[in-house]
Amino acid sequence: MQSTRNNTTAVSAERAEQEARRKRQSMESARDNMRREPSPDQIAAERLYAGMGVTDDEYELICGLLGRRPNYTEIGVFSVMWSEHCAYKNSKPLLKRFPTTGERVLVGPGEGAGIVDIGDGQAVVFKIESHNHPSAIEPYQGAATGVGGIIRDIFSMGARPVALLNSLRFGSLKEERVKYLFEHVVAGIAGYGNCIGIPTVGGEVVFDDSYAGNPLVNAMCVGLIDHEDIQKGVASGVGNPVYYVGPPTGRDGIHGATFASEELTAESEAKRPAVQVGDPFMEKLVMESCLELIQSGIVIGIQDMGAAGLTCSSAEMASKAGNGLELVLDEVPQRETGMTPYEMMLSESQERMLFVIEEQNEPNAMEIFERWGVICRKVGRVTDDGRLRLLFDGEVVADMPVRGLVDECPVYHKPSQEPTSYAANQSLDTTGYPEVTDVNAALLQVLASPSVASKEWVYRQYDSMVRASTAVTPGSDAAVVLVRGTRKALAMTTDCNGRYVMLDPLMGGRIAVCEAARNIVCSGAEPLAITDNLNFGNPEKPENFWQMEQAVDGMAEACRVLNTPVIGGNVSLYNENAHGSIYPTPVVGMVGLVHDADHITTQGFKREGDAVLLLGRTKAELGGSEFQSVVHGVAEGCPPEVDLETELRLQRTVLALIQDGLVQSAHDVSDGGLAAAFAECCISGGIGASLELEAAGLRGDIALFSESQSRILLSVQPERAEEVKARCAAAGIPVEGLGQVGGEQIVIRVNGSPAIELPVREAERVWKDAIPCLMQ
Repeated sequence: MQSTRNNTTAVSAERAEQEARRKRQSMESARDNMRREPSPDQIAAERLYAGMGVTDDEYELICGLLGRRPNYTEIGVFSVMWSEHCAYKNSKPLLKRFPTTGERVLVGPGEGAGIVDIGDGQAVVFKIESHNHPSAIEPYQGAATGVGGIIRDIFSMGARPVALLNSLRFGSLKEERVKYLFEHVVAGIAGYGNCIGIPTVGGEVVFDDSYAGNPLVNAMCVGLIDHEDIQKGVASGVGNPVYYVGPPTGRDGIHGATFASEELTAESEAKRPAVQVGDPFMEKLVMESCLELIQSGIVIGIQDMGAAGLTCSSAEMASKAGNGLELVLDEVPQRETGMTPYEMMLSESQERMLFVIEEQNEPNAMEIFERWGVICRKVGRVTDDGRLRLLFDGEVVADMPVRGLVDECPVYHKPSQEPTSYAANQSLDTTGYPEVTDVNAALLQVLASPSVASKEWVYRQYDSMVRASTAVTPGSDAAVVLVRGTRKALAMTTDCNGRYVMLDPLMGGRIAVCEAARNIVCSGAEPLAITDNLNFGNPEKPENFWQMEQAVDGMAEACRVLNTPVIGGNVSLYNENAHGSIYPTPVVGMVGLVHDADHITTQGFKREGDAVLLLGRTKAELGGSEFQSVVHGVAEGCPPEVDLETELRLQRTVLALIQDGLVQSAHDVSDGGLAAAFAECCISGGIGASLELEAAGLRGDIALFSESQSRILLSVQPERAEEVKARCAAAGIPVEGLGQVGGEQIVIRVNGSPAIELPVREAERVWKDAIPCLMQ
């Protein structure tokens, strides 16, 4: 036994010596690299900062804050902290227009994710973020690490992630490059979410030439938490130690934040190393160990290393506490030799966290991470001088004011100009197209459009049932996840129609919020709050900034009326391609509360003989519609109008009907109009139905494919139909259509005349085969 102990001691000593030797070699290599870094004078003379996205004026401000010229590490740190991705320097004035408080809001914008009370001491945590530029050049890892990053935002708040959603935009599937991006983005989302064991339950996928070369990959995560477990990213307590958790730092993702804050160009492919590499198995270990650490009650502050890596997490945690932070970079775990302070601070290697505890609790923390097999290393301490000070090899290699990094970035009020196309679209009459008389063929065209067609090719790659809490899987108006141990559930969705926003950003912004809320209500839930992902073009172009202003105003108006405050989100600008800006796409992620699981409602017709009702008024509104795009090949005119008070009455009425047990199915009428929505109800239910539509003064094709807002298709038990109609009338909600579930045909008559008559199976075949056929 003594010999065994001696051998073990010898092996341990040898390993320690090997590690010490490796560390010495790495430090020597790093010192050599640092000697080759440009001097402050060279940085200034050669304007090397411009390559990091720092303007001349910003450079002068940085010099003023430091009282000297910055060295290479310091200018790198400032460049990422002052990027649009981290500082919102172009969008901050607009974000202030959002309503961000409410009686249910526990944590609003400014933390890793927003938190909303759902009663009984529980809360829902959610956020959406983009990984657009990385996905454009490395789609698998770009999408995968986008998922990993949003998951960390949720569990850094102390919440258990319970669901993932995504909102995706691509160019035309007729293009081979688009097929490649689409296939690998979906694979990246599936690969990460499935491995970590969090169900991907919903989202949306849209295809349009506008997004060619610049896909949008927005990832949303939803978590559950008890009120007493809520955490914040603060570095409190002067003298408290700061710990690094997760895999070693590499050179992947360096300058990812600035890469996300510039336009994609032909040279962007050369920036492939800026894309991080994800490891979902490591993320699982980090997540479980961090949640256990939080449950132990010893955490003072915790934050993930997302955009700008160690730089952003350390500076923001210090700023929120009004403190400083001193980091000893020699202690940062490194997977590559010779890493410089610049590289360690700017790396966006994945699955890493930073946390603060009191020193006496270190043994407890270390025991947790050792048991999970996760690296945990003390890398610094909290200070009282308001500085972010970086030490390496016994020397101070950077010394910067925390407020200067986080709070004193210049904020720009960009010039705004209404584009000439807006006025032209406002005056265009979209009812003047030649009448389409073969509406059966038109419906099949719309159902075959990849944006409307079944997304089963996508979501069958996702594990939507892991954890066994998913009550409504992808394919209905909203996904629904049960809250274990209660009768409650959470409904969740992502929505936005970029064509609407392009034609009229104010109205398009309103509609994005209203449609999300409508989908939540159709699932039997009360809308709670939103998280948004504002995907726009270059804000330095006045027409783009005008779109942003208008869209934000429209969203803010809708949020106020519907009582769905904005609790967080993300801004992704500089989304451009060779043809100009993408369609402005302010994606809305919304979560709602199902008060009783019996209220969960889906879109498919349920039972032969049930009555079908169309609530809301159909108008001649084809601008920005799928029918206009697919059949007439244009996107022009005015999008549908939405009256917010009418929308509120409709949603409250339908939710009350659902909660009173009067509704069998509910489906929002949106892309593809009434014809597509009605077909989807039949396909989802596997049963036919007929509908008589009263649309006085409207041509048949317009009545069928108009995308007028504030409309919902309901099916109800026949003996309750009159009661439902009476309650709608009392609320001022028109009921324009009346029909019946049954048979094998999709039948719609407009103003008494036959219009659509298609077998359900034929419509289903076209709807389901569209994307698989294009991907062959």
